[in-house]
Amino acid sequence: MVHGLNHVTLAVADLSRALRVYEHVLGARLRARWDRGAYLDLAGTWLCLEVAEKTAPRPDDSHLAFSVAADDLPALAQALQAEGCRAWKENRSEGASFYFQDLDGHKLELHAGDLTSRLRACREQPYAGMVFFD
Repeated sequence: MVHGLNHVTLAVADLSRALRVYEHVLGARLRARWDRGAYLDLAGTWLCLEVAEKTAPRPDDSHLAFSVAADDLPALAQALQAEGCRAWKENRSEGASFYFQDLDGHKLELHAGDLTSRLRACREQPYAGMVFFD
């Protein structure tokens, strides 16, 4: 049985550039670094950045979302854009969000909300064909 998310590895072209965003803007704590990678702790999530020859965004909506306080969202979005991260999608769902691509094209999201608040909103306005299990 799975006990939770173990870690996330993201391919990056320039480790120092990626660390500037993840460590200095998003607040990840650098735990280890080597020639071609780094381990960080991002609010309890083990994040690995690994230098790769090729990085590219996926053509679909696959992405990672990070929890943030609603009050912190505007300043974080502005800081990410100042570093060169660009928005890739407008928020269309419950809870404030900023969808952005990091400097290597990974699709990410800052989201103020959780599964409970999302399900509550969906009960009020369900998606087409939505069924709830609880």
